[in-house]
Amino acid sequence: MRIKAVATLGIFSALFAGFALAAQARAASLYTVPKYAAILVNSADGEVLYARQADAPRYPASITKVMTLYVAFEELRDGNIRESDMIRISSAAARQPPSRLGLKPGAKISVREAMGIIATKSANDLAVALAEYISGSESQFATRMTQTARRLGMSRTTFLNASGLPAVGHMTTARDIATLSRAVIRDFPRRYPIFSQASFEYEGQQIASHNHLLKNNSGVDGIKTGFTNAAGFTLAASAANDGVRLIAVVLGGPSRMLRDNNVTELLDTGFDVLNRRSRGDNTTVAANFAEPDDLSDAIMDRMASEAPSADGLVLTSPARNAAATSLPARQLP
Repeated sequence: MRIKAVATLGIFSALFAGFALAAQARAASLYTVPKYAAILVNSADGEVLYARQADAPRYPASITKVMTLYVAFEELRDGNIRESDMIRISSAAARQPPSRLGLKPGAKISVREAMGIIATKSANDLAVALAEYISGSESQFATRMTQTARRLGMSRTTFLNASGLPAVGHMTTARDIATLSRAVIRDFPRRYPIFSQASFEYEGQQIASHNHLLKNNSGVDGIKTGFTNAAGFTLAASAANDGVRLIAVVLGGPSRMLRDNNVTELLDTGFDVLNRRSRGDNTTVAANFAEPDDLSDAIMDRMASEAPSADGLVLTSPARNAAATSLPARQLP
């Protein structure tokens, strides 16, 4: 009876420890959301600090436009187009569904203005018009987008349009979007601030960015939001703190607020973990998230260690979900 009492006491102690662990966790995971995929990387060296379904195929929605602008930046760098060039809005571009600027067929807008509005308002009509101006047609531009993705190391991404509107086969992964985000920051540091604008002025009007973290989260200076019914709420975000830049990508968020909160928590937890590591604390981002799989394992581990098996009570710990833990350092291209 005494052995059973000790075992029972151990179980309650372990449960209490598990609840305490849950209370200490600062961040809430979205890992149970079916479309959810996420990754957190160090922009400088590509170390993966956190990953959940990072290689699972997902619709990117308007994060697609980061590649649209990356290709435009290449054209500007190579002297093939200029910011002052005027783009004509075609009938196909004008027919794009929202979000859009709403210019009529035949209207013109400069490359500089188109890029600024694509980055902030995520205008589908301007994304198509810019694609047509650069490659002659949107389909040819999409082929170049995919070719560029392969060159950057985005092995699981295929682009079929310049906007990110749903199309069968237009897919990416959280890891590939992190690779693209790193490439924009690395290859076009002077162009990157276009993603930091909380608004863009066009013909006397301030066009607000869809990325609310630019105003609400200190240190966040990009990159791009997205939403379609197929994709859910998507966001690639970057923030710098004390000389360290982190990139968080969340795909398949269930709402704008939950997506934004999750990205914020990933970034904040990432900076905190790196700071604690610098002081000798061996911790991970996943260990600081309230993820049920992790909490259950922690409780079961404590129960197994505290409750003896002399009375026939055998407690075993289930296998951990490897995707829930921070991955070893891995370089992104």
